[in-house]
Amino acid sequence: MGTAFFDAKDRQEAEPMPEGDPVSPVTGPNGAKGGLRRAAMLQALGAAIWIPQAGLLAVSVGRIADGGGWHDALWLALGILVLGFARSCLDAAGGRLAFHAARGELSRRRKIAAAALSMSSPIDRSRPASGKAASVLGEQAELIVPYLARFQPARMKASLVPLIILAFILPVSWIAALVLLFAAPLIPIFMALIGWRAQAASERQLVATGGLNGFLLDRLRGLATIRALDAVDATALRLRSEAESLRVRTMAVLKIAFLSSAVLELFAALGVAMIAVYVGFSLLGEIRFGTWSGRLDLTEGLFILLLAPAFFEPLRELSAVWHDRAAGEAALKAMDAIAADGLSIQGAVEVAPAVPAVAKTPDIHLENLAFRYAADEPLVLDDFNLDIVAGEHLALLGASGSGKSTLLSLISGLAPCTDGRIVIGGIELADDTAAVLRGSMAWIGQRPHIFAGTIASNIALGRPGMLRGDLTDALDAARLRKVAEAYGSRPLGEGGIGLSGGEALRLAIARAACNPHLRIILADEPTAHLDAATAAEVTESLLSLARDRILIVATHDPLLAARMHRIMRIDTDLVMREAAE
Repeated sequence: MGTAFFDAKDRQEAEPMPEGDPVSPVTGPNGAKGGLRRAAMLQALGAAIWIPQAGLLAVSVGRIADGGGWHDALWLALGILVLGFARSCLDAAGGRLAFHAARGELSRRRKIAAAALSMSSPIDRSRPASGKAASVLGEQAELIVPYLARFQPARMKASLVPLIILAFILPVSWIAALVLLFAAPLIPIFMALIGWRAQAASERQLVATGGLNGFLLDRLRGLATIRALDAVDATALRLRSEAESLRVRTMAVLKIAFLSSAVLELFAALGVAMIAVYVGFSLLGEIRFGTWSGRLDLTEGLFILLLAPAFFEPLRELSAVWHDRAAGEAALKAMDAIAADGLSIQGAVEVAPAVPAVAKTPDIHLENLAFRYAADEPLVLDDFNLDIVAGEHLALLGASGSGKSTLLSLISGLAPCTDGRIVIGGIELADDTAAVLRGSMAWIGQRPHIFAGTIASNIALGRPGMLRGDLTDALDAARLRKVAEAYGSRPLGEGGIGLSGGEALRLAIARAACNPHLRIILADEPTAHLDAATAAEVTESLLSLARDRILIVATHDPLLAARMHRIMRIDTDLVMREAAE
């Protein structure tokens, strides 16, 4: 985090809304469920229309077999055509409605997860790696659409249509209904047994996919370090191993999907074959039982034969999308994990500002402060007290892990304290005051993020009302004028390609200098990984910016600490040591 904080209004105008899925007419959880239910009913109704179609077709064939002419079947054929057109329209309307409902639900869940991720504290240890989060939100989340748009309607069709068909077959032949009733339950039983393994395999595959994406992103970021350490071959071997693991898990998922389809086709084929054998021998006169009266005639037998495959069709469709269910539920679980509660930035919820903007450099008081990363972890800070007067420069010294960066995060409201309170200028830091108080702060870290664009756009960050004179003053304050003139209007690469580490830090200082409400500067190891000359330049720029402002620096650099008004050593006994400027 190397960019400057600015007020809430500027931040909302500077940051564009994330691009998501197309706006759907079905929004909200209740709307999505209602849309899917209506879509499933339309598709189920379309499938049930085959019953009167089969009846008309059986009657037509029966009349022709009894010696009737084509005119005896003309109106029946016209009825079959009209019903077929209605069936196709209902199926298309149901599919379209299901797709829109699924896309709307995906958009809603994606926005929730993205908002939770953007508002999660940067010191939250449960926060997923950026590569994994990008994989879940961008790639794996798309698996939710076929799950909702195909599996949910197919499940309702499989629950309703076979029962309706059974209700029409039973008055004609009780033995045919008994055969179908016996074969049907075996399919969902075996599919459920297979589905448990399919879901577990899909979850493992998604974890492997997210892990591989995270691995690739981390290695791409560290290409220079990998080359410097001569670890290219080791990285390539690790990548090959991760890719092979993903291939094995993907093939396991596909194997289970094919197995579920094979089970369905086996039982469906056996059921239809048994019906065909019964109807055939009944029409030949070899079987004289199975009906409520007499034996089957051609019309009744053909009607049963036409409905038997349709009885298994919804179950066959359910089997075809069974893999979508396993993958979709695994994707939903991954999305819910990202949106799960954790440490959140204070002021993340949009509320009306409770206080006006900070007009002058305030005092900072930390009273009985306590913090732990999770409920089952020990306290990092316990009963911590600190007073910082207006305009004071304070250095925080201590070993890695002693809580220096955590303390800066608590002061800036990037994480809520477990106990105690933080008072800035007489205003307690809380959800309704954090945004305004944070608007008067700037955070300067070790590695400021540089966007692809010009130096001027990286300093302005899209804040409205930024004048050329403001940018010039900021460049002068950060001693970055010569670098900006050398680049001119040429864009920088994403991540700061083209700038040295010291120049990137001075650019972050220039960003902070553009904030007219700046009163407090929080710097986390600003001179780490810099050579002595560059560290001295960054120090001078930082002190110039911090004149008449509060500056709190977490550092291991004794030279930088010596330039502060006061040094506070944070360690196990929290000893304070004063040092003159």
